[in-house]
Amino acid sequence: MSHNINIVIVDDHPIVIQGLKMMLENKKYFQIAATFNDGAGIRNFIKTNEADIVLLDITLPDSNGIELCAEIKKMRPETSVIMLSNRSERSIIMQCIQNGASGYLLKNATIDELHSCIRGALSGNIVFCNEVKEIISKPSQNELSGIPRLTKREKEILKLLTEGKTSVAIAEELFLSPLTVDTHRKNIIQKFQVKNVAELINVAVQNNLV
Repeated sequence: MSHNINIVIVDDHPIVIQGLKMMLENKKYFQIAATFNDGAGIRNFIKTNEADIVLLDITLPDSNGIELCAEIKKMRPETSVIMLSNRSERSIIMQCIQNGASGYLLKNATIDELHSCIRGALSGNIVFCNEVKEIISKPSQNELSGIPRLTKREKEILKLLTEGKTSVAIAEELFLSPLTVDTHRKNIIQKFQVKNVAELINVAVQNNLV
């Protein structure tokens, strides 16, 4: 590489951003162009600025990272978006790739994996950390049957949604914030690849999930 590689980091945890900056800034040719903790920041930045790499978290306070990836690629097709998340579901990983992501890393990936994936994405490759490679090569039984795997909390929220309860009511019952419930609800809808709660409830009932 004979020129600096402009990298943008988007994550809602400051400690994650700081850690990534420390790992990347000491690498020759890597330059942190900007960091953001929400989707609005990267949207505004990408309108008027170029970026070679965007390291993008899935769960942001104001955005769904998977949808945001597609937006970034629409505005800047030449930008490589690498998802960096704790989400390890195969269905989520594949949705990201379908939305234009150049790769997917779990947050427990090594520094070497991070550097290697960035360079691979710049060369036009689809890149994964080793753990993600194993995940996408071995779909779970639920995924083979078309039923996504839910966390314990997601199962609780799905059950309450089928009972017709609102996010506020669910939040009170589970001692969560309404924003947290909304995030879980969006994740569940995303996993089932449905458009709204009504469709979600229909699918859940048909598959005897509640």
